[in-house]
Amino acid sequence: MITRVRKYIRDNRMLKAEDMVVAGVSGGADSIAMLHILKSLQKEIGFSMEVVHVHHGIRGQEADRDEQFVEKICRDWGIPFRSRHYPVPELSGKWKLGEEETGRIVRKQAFQEEKKRLGFSGEQSKKNGQFRVALAHNRNDLAETMLHHLARGTGIRGLSGIQAVNGEIIRPVLCLERKEIVNYLKERGISYITDSSNLSDDYTRNRIRNHILPAMEQKINAKAVEHMAETARVLAEADSYLQKKGRELLAGCRKENGYLLDEKFFAQDLILQEYAVMEAFEILAGKRKDFTSLHVDQVLSLQKKENGRYINLPESLRVIRQYGGVCLKKNSASDRENDASTEKKVSAGLREMSMELPVPGILESPFGFFESKIFSYKKQKIEEKKYTKWFDYDKIKNSPCVRTRRQGDYLTVNSEGGRKKLNRIFIDEKIPAEIRDRLPVVAVGSEILWIPGGRMNEKYKITSTTGRVLELHYQGGALA
Repeated sequence: MITRVRKYIRDNRMLKAEDMVVAGVSGGADSIAMLHILKSLQKEIGFSMEVVHVHHGIRGQEADRDEQFVEKICRDWGIPFRSRHYPVPELSGKWKLGEEETGRIVRKQAFQEEKKRLGFSGEQSKKNGQFRVALAHNRNDLAETMLHHLARGTGIRGLSGIQAVNGEIIRPVLCLERKEIVNYLKERGISYITDSSNLSDDYTRNRIRNHILPAMEQKINAKAVEHMAETARVLAEADSYLQKKGRELLAGCRKENGYLLDEKFFAQDLILQEYAVMEAFEILAGKRKDFTSLHVDQVLSLQKKENGRYINLPESLRVIRQYGGVCLKKNSASDRENDASTEKKVSAGLREMSMELPVPGILESPFGFFESKIFSYKKQKIEEKKYTKWFDYDKIKNSPCVRTRRQGDYLTVNSEGGRKKLNRIFIDEKIPAEIRDRLPVVAVGSEILWIPGGRMNEKYKITSTTGRVLELHYQGGALA
């Protein structure tokens, strides 16, 4: 197995002499096996290595046990050890994120802190040793990711799963299945620990791991994970090729302050347009994490709109329909000033506007884009996000609409059914009086379901008895 990993490292150009590897080790089978294999190859390749263990402050004595176990392993194997502690439950509440997402953030932070401590700058010469973060994802993790993304909706990139090398991150045992890893440790008498949270079905990924993948291997094809890994490899190559073609298409649209998507651009295949727009997001914003397929659709939809229509996107990006095509650029200070002036002119018209929200579907409104989805509630973890909310759909008796405030509007504000006037909420939350008439709300009659970006109605929150979920996502910025 070491031979396979050695070849995998070489084929993917993961490591070379003088590299500094920080291995993320939890104490589970995957990370312990990865650490042992890397230790076995260390002298041969010539890299340095240390271990970072992240204590999430979640599982009490069990988490303390994990930390002590990894520290002892490192001491026995002669590997420098560092542990970093983060109060994930506290941070989760503070950041309004699920514990799973918060955990990912603090783990990334731990590695960046270690990078800084070791004296590595952001810009590293390829001639010298580089900083590497080794993570212990395997083929089963890749398959789980594929299924998770497929169920939630994704493009080719999502289905290509986990990459062997992604910037500083390397995954040396991604070529191995979990059963191979367990057998490797058993044959060598190497102990490991099991995180009890991995056995729970509270998380979607765990349900895939504990039920769906085993069922696929037992009842459909014993080599399901292997075949999914190969499919992911092919899709990754397809994604890489489409990225290249998207960049080539975008290059012909370059303007001084952004990109002009002209007639020639829109004559190309739709998938190349989509890849080109996502590439433009990354170039102009410096990242693509906050951009989704919905944002891409917003950009492309402007081609069929009249001149002057525009959309504001995350990271201060602006898309304008103008003569000659669709212009995508970074928002300037003067643009923001013009926005303020325009908003004053249209505010009177917005005050009386009301549009029915298609469920499911997408509503393009003067306030922005609203997307609605319906799905069965299977005790999924509710992801609290500012512009995405879940509602108990079976409690909503009439069609919701998007509009501005009206006299008599109210929200249910607690589990006892207590109500509060919308105007009172605006006052309590210190929303300026001059913009209250222009803020969109999602309502059924006089009852407000949600103030996008703000409070939602307590009456419609998800409970253990919820059957169907209405998911609402809001992206603001489109003007009439």
